[in-house]
This record gives sequence, structure tokens and C-alpha cells, in this order.
Amino acid sequence: MLRPDLNRRLGSTGFPASRLGLGDVADRALPLEVCADLLRRGLDAGLNVVDTAPAYEDGFSEEIVARALHGRREGVFLIDKIDHLDRPVTGQLEESLRRLEQPAVDLLVFHGVSRLEDWDRITVPGGAFDELEAQVQAGRARFRGISSHHPDVLAAALASGRCDVVMFPIGPFADPRYEAEILPRARALGVGTIGFKTFGAGMLLGDTAGYGQPLADPGSPPRPRMSVASCLRYTLTVNPDVALLGLSSPSEQDAAFAATAAFAPLAPAELAAVRQEAARAIAGKGRVWWNPA
Repeated sequence: MLRPDLNRRLGSTGFPASRLGLGDVADRALPLEVCADLLRRGLDAGLNVVDTAPAYEDGFSEEIVARALHGRREGVFLIDKIDHLDRPVTGQLEESLRRLEQPAVDLLVFHGVSRLEDWDRITVPGGAFDELEAQVQAGRARFRGISSHHPDVLAAALASGRCDVVMFPIGPFADPRYEAEILPRARALGVGTIGFKTFGAGMLLGDTAGYGQPLADPGSPPRPRMSVASCLRYTLTVNPDVALLGLSSPSEQDAAFAATAAFAPLAPAELAAVRQEAARAIAGKGRVWWNPA
């Protein structure tokens, strides 16, 4: 069980969120029940924020969440996403709720809004964001927001006053503007913050081009690696409301739980040293898509 003093309010939503959140644990190479057990294992440890999206393994992630939350939905903050910014919100949400076997989600976000033109498109009068807000009014979602891989988009979203929560990269290898500009601005506005990419899509932890994909030159010597504890201590020091992690194996979960339970903040010089370590660990492994070019 994680230390309860590490929970905090998720912005102005008022939800007492665990410092760690459970992200996409979907893997079609594994039986659904095995994946659901991984999610339940995190819930049993005290995590209460669960994130999914239709795009994660073509709906399989939502099916896993449905199985894992059966009989234990109360007290869990459930996040789902609208993947297609150019399609009606209502139909996409209805499909998600069907797979989730739920009447509503807690937070509904537009997924991957990473260009200013995308933000402008969804916020035109009568557009997708208005449709999302209608779903909130109808009780199918409680809160609204975006996930993004661009600080400029996040700045525009915060300035609009339309987001209850924003989701963006935070970790030892993420654009410094997320940490220096977006995080404090959101905090000042009472907007909840959920950080992802603590492990750099796995690139900081192992020899992968991201999410288990092989390196372009798999025969090369092993590259530098970081530990779960080192990456996570960095993110917890930077201090988003929730650090959203994949936690897709029991060993990774246990390492994250232990690091969180023993957490002590890093000093500024230590943060800088971890960033340097991350730059070495990620070099040459592939495209870092969560940072603006």
C-alpha cells in the first residue's frame, strides 16, 4: 500500500488522487484476464487514477479496464479519450462507454492535441469542444481536458479556461517548457495536471525505440539505461498532481511502488544530473515524438 500522504487533490476537480496513475496496460499477446489482473494489482496497492483510450490496442485497453473495474468502480478516477478530432464526439464516446461497460467517465479528454491548428479546430463555436461540454452536461463525463505533446497548445488551452485537467509529458527527458511553464501555470489556475512519459516510452529503461519496439540497429551494443526509481523520483520531485505510468509488469509496478513509498525530493543539482543521465540513455534510440521539433 502506498503512503496515503502522497495523495493530493487533482486540481479543482477535488478528487483525492494517488500520486501514481495506471496507464495503458493493454497487450494483445496476453489474455485479457492477465492484463486485468495487472490493473487490479495497482488498484490493490492504492492507485486510484486509471487512464485508457480507444486507440490503445484498438479498444482492448478499454475492455481490460471494464474487467478490472467490475465491482470496484467507486473511488476510481476514470479517464478516457476522444481520439479522432475530426469526427463527432458523441459516437466515439458511446463506443467507449460500451466497451468500458460504464454509464460515464470522470475525465474525457481530446487525445494528442499537439498542433495549434488542431486546438483551433476543436474550439470553434459549435465544434467538438462544445460537443464535449454537452456530454458533461448530459452526465456522461464529469470533467474535460486535453492531452498534448506541445507546450504552445497547452498554453492556449490553459488561457481558454475550458480545461479542468491537462495531460502532458513530464520526466527526465521532456521539453523543459512543460516543467518550467505549463506546470506552474496550470497549478496557479487550479487546473489538474497529469504527467506521462516518465520512462520516455520505455526508452530510458531499455533498448527500445519506444513501447517495446526494437531499435533500428538491434545488433548494436547495449545502451545506457536508467532505473524506474531514478526516473520516477525525478517526476515526483517536479510534482504534477499525478504521474501516469504504464506499469505493465509486476516487477515494474513493485519498483514504482517502492520508489514512491520511499520518495524524497531531489535537489536542483540532482535534477540536472538525472536529466544528463536521461540524455545519455535515450540517445540514438529513436524519435522523441513527445517533444516539439
